[in-house]
Amino acid sequence: MAGLQREVDPEYLFWEAPRRQVFITGSEAVAEAVKRANVDMAIAYPITPQSESMHLVGDLYAQGYLRDYYRGENEFAVMAAVHGASLGGGRVFTATSGPGTLRAMEMFPVWTGSRQPIVCAFMCRGVSLPPSIQPENIEMAMLLDVGMLMFHAEDAQDFFDMILKAYAIAEQPDVHLPVGVFVDGFFVTHTRSMVALPPDDLKLPAYDPRRAPVPTFDMETPPIRMVRDPLLNKSNFISYAANASWHQEIAAAAERARKHIRRYMGGLLEVDDPAATIFLAASGTAVSQSREAIKVLKAGGIRVGLIKIKSIRPFPAREIAAATAHADLIVVPEFNIGGWLAREIKASIDNNRRVVGGPRVFGGMTMPTELIVNEVRSALDRSGTKQPGSGARI
Repeated sequence: MAGLQREVDPEYLFWEAPRRQVFITGSEAVAEAVKRANVDMAIAYPITPQSESMHLVGDLYAQGYLRDYYRGENEFAVMAAVHGASLGGGRVFTATSGPGTLRAMEMFPVWTGSRQPIVCAFMCRGVSLPPSIQPENIEMAMLLDVGMLMFHAEDAQDFFDMILKAYAIAEQPDVHLPVGVFVDGFFVTHTRSMVALPPDDLKLPAYDPRRAPVPTFDMETPPIRMVRDPLLNKSNFISYAANASWHQEIAAAAERARKHIRRYMGGLLEVDDPAATIFLAASGTAVSQSREAIKVLKAGGIRVGLIKIKSIRPFPAREIAAATAHADLIVVPEFNIGGWLAREIKASIDNNRRVVGGPRVFGGMTMPTELIVNEVRSALDRSGTKQPGSGARI
């Protein structure tokens, strides 16, 4: 089958090609995306709950869908090797989870600093003692400022689509940054759902490194020369200036990604019922739980809208401010203890006392619908806003 694949325009693969519904896990959705991504090389190291996905990518290599694949000796080695493969002009893929993310942390700003369009899937899980392999996404908070683009998938369909679209966005010459595609582990990776897939004899056009803003492994061109020949050995002033200016360029590249995210992902966020004055704002699996909570709240006469945040970096600050301009209450459920998404939203809007950071569950706990419903009702009670049936408006 691999030899029969033909390259098609991204727009055709994403939207025009016929799709069939299949009942698969999120891990299988990863492999289906890589199968159609025309990846040159994938490098893996096992860690729960990521292991199955990269095992399946290894099967793709055996079937001829990838030019090379191997298992590294640890997560840091994997991310360093992926970096080298990308520097050499290859389209690459890898994935990790939780403690693996932390062990490899040094490499993520290196990917960004060298402007490599690496796509990495993160199956988020607990990272602290006592040990937990269960779902939570605190590792996302640790990656917010390494410079990579960050997309948060709600379900397996999002996971499949975002991985493919990440290549189309990352490889734009005016972007050329790594992309992390995140899901909450187990909730997505190890459950089955219906996913619409295009034919597997189609694939993205091959990566053309000649269009990159940084020439392929040109040792005389920043930032590669900075890796080989640290400027701080010559002048602290030159070192500071070079590093600061390059940080600004990376930030500018992330901003330039916005138009491509709108083009390929339909926007950085989605809003259901924009006229509502109460909103649930969430990303990842918390979006699915919010949908169920909204059904319960509406059945009780409380009108609630939904803001689904797809892009975490760049963050849709302007879009959230516009969507909540008339909102009285914004409740932010999260699968982590720190509340990083609520903090991001509070920093983006005026009158951020409207934002309620919670409910938060972590360590692998589930988020029953009732938790979200009770958070909304409690917030309404605290604000003095009466609920339906009390004679006052919501």
